[in-house]
Amino acid sequence: MALAAALLPLAPACAASVSVAVAANFTAPARELAADFQHATGDTLQLSFGSSGQFAAQITQGAPFEVFLSADAARPEKLAKMGLGAPGSVFTYATGKLVLWSAVPGLVDDQGKVLRAGKFAHIAIANPQAAPYGAAAIETMRKLGVYAALAPKFVTGESINQTYQFVATGNAELGFVALSQVIKAHKGSAWRVPQSLYTPIAQDAVLLKPGENDPAARAFMAYLKSPAALAVIRAYGYATTH
Repeated sequence: MALAAALLPLAPACAASVSVAVAANFTAPARELAADFQHATGDTLQLSFGSSGQFAAQITQGAPFEVFLSADAARPEKLAKMGLGAPGSVFTYATGKLVLWSAVPGLVDDQGKVLRAGKFAHIAIANPQAAPYGAAAIETMRKLGVYAALAPKFVTGESINQTYQFVATGNAELGFVALSQVIKAHKGSAWRVPQSLYTPIAQDAVLLKPGENDPAARAFMAYLKSPAALAVIRAYGYATTH
């Protein structure tokens, strides 16, 4: 009730709908946050999921999203500098964690030695040009000295969700995915990649120009910083700065 009281003054008199572009790794928490936000304010979030690179390109071409939850910090900042985001609206809503995961129990050990052994046919990664988790996977393999040996085995997903599906369906025996995708899973095997092996995945939000004067969009941006929202975000394995 306290959350509702805090947010309702920011919301319009009648229920509104906010169009939100969401990085694929944040699918599960975004759906939970949307339900909580609607319960608190009466406003709904129209969520679209995909790669951050594709969304950024669509936004520069006039896609009418009001809020963008990216998987990186660079794209929201660039959009703001281009005049496509509300000034001063960019902030880090979550810091993502990379995981090497397999749907097969016991395949992935808790130190990632499976990568050096290389006894598998395919390893899934997200497109490093469009998905920051893919770039983090490449960085990890380079630091471990296994990139050249594993590159011929790559199966590349256009988003981290597609990458997860490659592994979940067995099209790749293992793959680099977001911790949020598997933290609540009770099957398979995983290695949480040490932060020392990849650049922290700071995920930033930006209020886009179509939402700049929308009270509901502004209310959602404020809600993302609330204790209730931060608790949900952390429950999916993300770190938060607020």
